[in-house]
Amino acid sequence: MSDPAVIRLVSATANPHKLTEIAAVFGDAVELLARPADVADVVEDADTLEGNARLKAVALCTATGVAAVADDTGLEVDALDGAPGVRSARFAGDDADDRANVAK
Repeated sequence: MSDPAVIRLVSATANPHKLTEIAAVFGDAVELLARPADVADVVEDADTLEGNARLKAVALCTATGVAAVADDTGLEVDALDGAPGVRSARFAGDDADDRANVAK
């Protein structure tokens, strides 16, 4: 039986390395559950990184019945008026790789 003082969360990330990093931040205060393999990918179509994280957290919470934690990462550059933001992975085009995005 788990400690009632420990918060139980499911992670929206499917990346095991990121799961380890998040668990380390929470330490012993949180029991962080891995994202179940049978939960479908979430369409990240929000206008902001925060919005995409919210979409993922709500989807995982709905799918598992457990409170969820999620993130979305990207670069928000002041000189580019906050771009590329949610388009960071696709900044140089939908099929771009990291090298192409950095070059742009």
